[in-house]
Amino acid sequence: MSWALRLVGLAGCVLSGLATAGEFPGSDAISPGDRVIRLFNGKDLSGLYTWLKESGREDPKRVFTVQNGVLRVSGEGRGYLATERAYKDYHLVVEYQWGKATDGSGFVRNAGVLVHAIGPDGAAGGAWMTSIECQLAQGCEGDLIVIRGKDESGKIVPATITCETELAPDHKTRWKPGGTKTVYSGHQFWWSKHEPFFEEKLDTRGRNDVASPLGQWTRVECICRGNRLTVKINGVTVNEAFDVWPAAGKILLQNEGHEIYYRNFELHPLEPTPR
Repeated sequence: MSWALRLVGLAGCVLSGLATAGEFPGSDAISPGDRVIRLFNGKDLSGLYTWLKESGREDPKRVFTVQNGVLRVSGEGRGYLATERAYKDYHLVVEYQWGKATDGSGFVRNAGVLVHAIGPDGAAGGAWMTSIECQLAQGCEGDLIVIRGKDESGKIVPATITCETELAPDHKTRWKPGGTKTVYSGHQFWWSKHEPFFEEKLDTRGRNDVASPLGQWTRVECICRGNRLTVKINGVTVNEAFDVWPAAGKILLQNEGHEIYYRNFELHPLEPTPR
């Protein structure tokens, strides 16, 4: 069987579960309409809840705290801060800055923004929800990853994306407008100018990185319009996917071993679609 046919088969298997996963997850999701929704009010965690692999919705070590109007995530353990409500058709804006603490591995600082999260908390490895991840790891900002968890009966909760791609000299798949339409098959879709053979060592930068230097804030935008997802880092479009499933759900800010600060966590209305 050709690789292309295998990808088509994979997509069919993923989407065949939609009937058992309920009608369009997030059908009760909120859209900003013509207003801005502040997901983080700068004072407390109202409208949000925490999840940690080690302690569920309890946070005994105070991994997630608010300090001087900014959300601090200590990096201890694995988990996320989640919106209580599901959302759809929005322009997500959030800014992040790395703290000092790392996991001691020597690899790049790591975290992510997870959109369209559905299913049980911790359903993927005890730490994540079924979702689409916009990667924030150093040098990988804007990479797209599909996370598939399981429901209460142990069945995989379907999730998928398709990107236009090319293979770089390191044989890793990168987003390229007009490239080969590729269904996600387990390997992240790297952002368009991810440096080939980039060594993921702590605080290294690729030649074309658009994320801000260490110690400065980086702006992330996830523009979710129907089943399309566009990612911008500091105003530069770095990745795009279509045939996104699910196309609505909760929004999560990851805690993945490295101290990180988040601010200006907001949903803006979508701009009108050009005729």
